[in-house]
Amino acid sequence: MALHRLSSVTIGVPDPAVTRDYYTEFGLTPRPDGWLATRDGGDQLRLIRAPSRRLAEIVVGVDDFDDLDAVAARLHKLGLPVERTADSVAGTEPVANFRAVVRISDRVTQPATPATPYNGPGRVERSGTRAPGVLREDPIRPRKLGHAVLGSVDYAATRRFFVDGLGFQLSDEIEGEGAFLRCSTDHHNVLVLNAPVNFLHHTSWQLDDIDDVGRGATAMLEGNPQRHVWGLGRHYAGSNFFWYLKDPAGNFSEYYSDMDSIIDDQLWTPEVFTGAQGLFSWGPPPPPSFLHPEDLAALMTGAHHAG
Repeated sequence: MALHRLSSVTIGVPDPAVTRDYYTEFGLTPRPDGWLATRDGGDQLRLIRAPSRRLAEIVVGVDDFDDLDAVAARLHKLGLPVERTADSVAGTEPVANFRAVVRISDRVTQPATPATPYNGPGRVERSGTRAPGVLREDPIRPRKLGHAVLGSVDYAATRRFFVDGLGFQLSDEIEGEGAFLRCSTDHHNVLVLNAPVNFLHHTSWQLDDIDDVGRGATAMLEGNPQRHVWGLGRHYAGSNFFWYLKDPAGNFSEYYSDMDSIIDDQLWTPEVFTGAQGLFSWGPPPPPSFLHPEDLAALMTGAHHAG
């Protein structure tokens, strides 16, 4: 695949300072000009001021100029204007109106992390000591941005922009309602959902294992139980463990670990999900506010006024 990483997202929020404090507590490192960084991915989240929460920009990495030419040709074929710089191609998604930038970028390098030892029937990986998950005291720091999930009032058009325009690959889909798309070896880097208004549903951030997912969420909820949205659980699409929280602007933020990896596109067969399988494998059922965030009506009203 010519695309190789989800480099960053820029999110518009009414109060960047308050939202920045949340993501700093979440484990990202504050950087200049509104950026926040992960351990392995560098600057991956930028917060800017906007009247209401929205996805403003998404940046995808490629290797070379030939990759940029291919993206530009695909966007032109869709009838979309293209901006070129020395190292990037950019276009605007015509439905949700966010900017998509494809830029020549270094690949994310993640040093191999030793597998967490877990004991099981007839299998003792850890003897004479407590589990690492109960001994860790270091604060959570996400390794990289994994994916972003967006709602679109024209699901088919936004899906076409990512697949036929930018060059994303389909991993799985929710029948008539959603497409799990990848621009790397991760199972998905973008999920496009059918929605009554264009909005950012959540961003997702990689941790080492399920223990860190639990530790991170527990720390975020201490003294702030209203941040809880959904978890702990395990998805079927992507197979990852998850726990969802809510930032001050209303965006959901997910801690995840153990995502499916697709190294060879020819060895992966996309599935079409219906019902709960499209949402989770185990865990508590998703609350109504996860499926239909509480501010959607306000976002719809704002969109109508803007129109």
